Amino acid sequence: MFDSTGKIQPRDHGGQLETACALYGGLPEDWIDLSTGINPEPYPVIPFSADDFQRLPSASAYNSLIAAARAFWSIPNTAHVVATAGASAAIAALPSLLPPSQVAIPHPTYNEHQAAFTAAGWRVSDNAQAVQVVVHPNNPDGRLWRAKELTRPICIIDESFCDVTPQDSLIAEAGKPGRIILKSFGKFWGLAGLRLGFAIGSDPVLEQLENRLG
Repeated sequence: MFDSTGKIQPRDHGGQLETACALYGGLPEDWIDLSTGINPEPYPVIPFSADDFQRLPSASAYNSLIAAARAFWSIPNTAHVVATAGASAAIAALPSLLPPSQVAIPHPTYNEHQAAFTAAGWRVSDNAQAVQVVVHPNNPDGRLWRAKELTRPICIIDESFCDVTPQDSLIAEAGKPGRIILKSFGKFWGLAGLRLGFAIGSDPVLEQLENRLG
């Protein structure tokens, strides 16, 4: 993002308790951090062995992860599923895999989408006809989107917060051409440090994303 002088300003997505303590006092445990949307009651973490940290993931382990994601979110069989280092990895990579044009990103919303598209040479416009990005439910106002509102040929649907209201998920759209669903493991499960997310869809760009991320 840029300020009025044209200088690049860092984006703030919250979670900086050390900075807050330095500015306003107290210890991290004294604060209730509402800035990230991460579940304050995380899923219980099982004990890990040393081997878990020393070995690269096997193909069978990766396939089991994808199968678990398919089952949990009822992902359409026709959709491709790519595991990513958090939803942010997909957010950062996807714009560079599409030919730069104009993208519609309704505001206010999570600022990383606009930053990623702008960095890849795109122009943000309400009238953009090629690509649409929606956060569902939206951050920060909780807006829910309907499938009929997804009108562009390519639509990226960020469902990082949708596990709170799974009945509102648009995961069925992932089986349709041009629809890409993003999922975050860190938000609902409260395990943001694990850095796990998923990109889901039938568009060929998903295979490009998988190759890009390795």
